[in-house]
Amino acid sequence: MKFFTVMAMSIFMFLGIVSVPISYADYKALVERYSKECEKGNADSCFELGVIYDMGDGVPVDYKKASELYGKACDGGNYSGCYNLGYMYANSEGVPVDYKKAMELFDKVCDGGVAEGCSTLGVIYANGRGVAVDYKKAMELFDKACTGGSADGCYNLGLMYYNSDGVPVDYKKASKFYNKACDGGHAEGCHNLGLMYYNSDGVPVNYKKASELFNKACAGGHVAGCYNLGLMYYNSDGVPVDYKKAMELFDKVCDGSDADGCYSLGYMYYNGEGVPVDYKKASVLFNQACDGGNTDSCTVLGYMYYNGEGVRVDKRKASELYGKACDGSNAIGCGMLGAMYYLGEEHIPVDYDKALSLAKKGCELGNVKGCDLYKMIKDEMKK
Repeated sequence: MKFFTVMAMSIFMFLGIVSVPISYADYKALVERYSKECEKGNADSCFELGVIYDMGDGVPVDYKKASELYGKACDGGNYSGCYNLGYMYANSEGVPVDYKKAMELFDKVCDGGVAEGCSTLGVIYANGRGVAVDYKKAMELFDKACTGGSADGCYNLGLMYYNSDGVPVDYKKASKFYNKACDGGHAEGCHNLGLMYYNSDGVPVNYKKASELFNKACAGGHVAGCYNLGLMYYNSDGVPVDYKKAMELFDKVCDGSDADGCYSLGYMYYNGEGVPVDYKKASVLFNQACDGGNTDSCTVLGYMYYNGEGVRVDKRKASELYGKACDGSNAIGCGMLGAMYYLGEEHIPVDYDKALSLAKKGCELGNVKGCDLYKMIKDEMKK
């Protein structure tokens, strides 16, 4: 099993709905109340009513109605209304997509001292949505947002220093801003900082610190944080080996529709690590992971069908799974399928050319047995 690595993640859009929690059970009465107050010019009531129509709380979802109400709220000085209307223009919800209008609204929110407006406007400049990419402008806005208490602004600033977007790579600054984001409750900031401690990117290796940060990220709903913490329990990196805890975390990740979590959990059932060997359970998990894009799972599941482990022998199915893995650049999958063409099966006639091509691909992807098979086939073809 492999650790996640820090990827060149793109700046993400913080464009969520800003709303005040509603404790009223009778939405009908609430809609009537907010409608009357909104008509009288109460901007906050217009905003709350917009949220109700936006979210479909007690009424059918009506983005057009929501956008009109957010507009009234914004005109009345409610910055949350401006923000949500900007979101709708950026995502074409109830109104045609209009980045210029969205930017004007986010700029208004930012100028009004709402840090998230600055952060979101920075995202638009960083991604070049409706405007030319402008990293300098984006950084200014993220810095303003971060200084104003926006965890998203701090996180995005950390990303720019980590990925060298408009500035030289600076892991020290990246870790500083990820830390600020994490302290502000940003789960992905905690996760990325944990990866830096795990991989020694700008900070000394510290598995204990990494595990604490992954745990914090996981508690905040970050799937990769849960997965990496599970790997640390599995491998005893910074924490005592604990297969039970690892399985709980992998199961949580798998339930979150993450293919790597399903694969890792299946791997433990397949090898009997922390639980008795259970090929049937493993095959179900590998199938789920394979469907989710984990090519290692496709390869192992192909092997199980080839040998009848937890499933009936089905070499046609095995070849299909090896092919799916190979198409996803899985070296072992290519080698295994190459071997089937080399040896021949009931549904696969011997085909040295096909076998050679697959073995070569497996070899180039790093599979030693694929290299051995390639050499063997070349020797056979010379005879």
